[in-house]
Amino acid sequence: MSEIFMTIIKILAFATIDIILPIFLCINNIHILQQNSYRNKRYRKWFSWKNYFSTFKYVRKHKLPLVYTPRVRRLICTCVCLIVLIQVAIFSLTNTPQIGFILILFIFLIVQAANVINAPIEKKIARRYYDDAKQILKSMSHLTIIGITGSYGKTSTKHYLHKILSEKYVTLMTPGSFNTTMGVVRTIREYLKPYHQVFIVEMGAKQIGDIKEICELVNPRIGIITAVAEQHMETFYSLENVLKTKFELADSLPSDGLLAINNDFPAIAENCHRYKCPTIRYSQSQADVILKNITYTSSGARFEVVAKDWSLELQTSLVGEYNLSNLMASVIVAKELGLSDQQIKTGVMRVEQVEHRLSMKRHPSGITVIDDAFNSNPYGAKMALDVLSSFPQNRIVVTPGMIELGKKQFDENRKFGVKIAQCADVAIVVNKLNSEAIVQGLKEGGMSDDKIKTAKNFLEATSILNKISKAGDTILYENDLPDMFK
Repeated sequence: MSEIFMTIIKILAFATIDIILPIFLCINNIHILQQNSYRNKRYRKWFSWKNYFSTFKYVRKHKLPLVYTPRVRRLICTCVCLIVLIQVAIFSLTNTPQIGFILILFIFLIVQAANVINAPIEKKIARRYYDDAKQILKSMSHLTIIGITGSYGKTSTKHYLHKILSEKYVTLMTPGSFNTTMGVVRTIREYLKPYHQVFIVEMGAKQIGDIKEICELVNPRIGIITAVAEQHMETFYSLENVLKTKFELADSLPSDGLLAINNDFPAIAENCHRYKCPTIRYSQSQADVILKNITYTSSGARFEVVAKDWSLELQTSLVGEYNLSNLMASVIVAKELGLSDQQIKTGVMRVEQVEHRLSMKRHPSGITVIDDAFNSNPYGAKMALDVLSSFPQNRIVVTPGMIELGKKQFDENRKFGVKIAQCADVAIVVNKLNSEAIVQGLKEGGMSDDKIKTAKNFLEATSILNKISKAGDTILYENDLPDMFK
């Protein structure tokens, strides 16, 4: 009886080590693959033994949790089949189940292999879904489609425009971060209804051709380009490629459409190419449409949008000139689509802060929190720090710095540190990734060593905050690293 019991224990132990543990690691690595758009090349760029061993953790804090889509479930099934086949082969060749645990060192290869094996199936399924979405759009000839892209600001602009246009139209926007071709396809198939009048499509890109692919699906009539700057440089390689990709939206617009572009970015301002449709340049200073008379209050901002033949005085709960710039783009499109001045004013007043994008909250403890943790880039970080600088002391910045800036990452984070020193009283630098660059900048900017804190993770940063913060302080959370960088 004891021999049977020991045999069962051994079988369970080997099953756990040789099968269950590898499957668990596969799921964690599929999570990283999903965040890299299921592209093995991007996944391999993430790979290092340090990053790989981080997927061994049973409990991992995720900024974006794994979404168990049908594609993910198919990937898991293929991984399970590969694991079982490999372990059977190992046992058949060696008759030694004890060495099966070695497989855990090669899970990253199994995930990529499963992705390659599934590729033809996924391509067929994607094509069927794509054609279905195309047919749905074809049946809705009355639908006005608006494309929004940019290095940053597109999600906020999408939300603002949706809120304003809803004063007159039944409007749908792509939810969350559904800004890839298949994300847009899913939105069309699951959310777009015959009664919708306006469809706002956020268009994301990490390489040349991404925006063009979405435009070929939806055929937008109106386009907004919010920014062109050095973002995702590890896949774009140059600012010229970023510009070319973002302006794929402009190239797709019809002659009776409208293009609104943000002239505050040199790459856009210097792009004098003429497009088929009318083009309106907007800016905080000199352009076809500009911002004027900005005043901040405890409840938000008052400002004026001024064009050649019209102007509007508006009020919003938002702060930060870049947020107001995104609102200005939304107002331009609203005017194009025939909203009255009153409808625009009401819509702008109803616009709400987008979570984790320069949103502000005052806690019962008396501490004001500026949450800009969703993403970070040189332009947006500067704006967030300018907002922070308008608050009285004590001002605290919590940040891991900026990523995906290619060869300029160190220098941009060093400059970021200098700016923090000018706008804040205390800095808590999280994670080792950009720590050296930011700390160097903080010291160059004149911040004393006792005001510079470092933390391994946000849990440790929170512990530091609990010790040093008090009523009346303002805390800026600037960026939170994606899971693949933690």
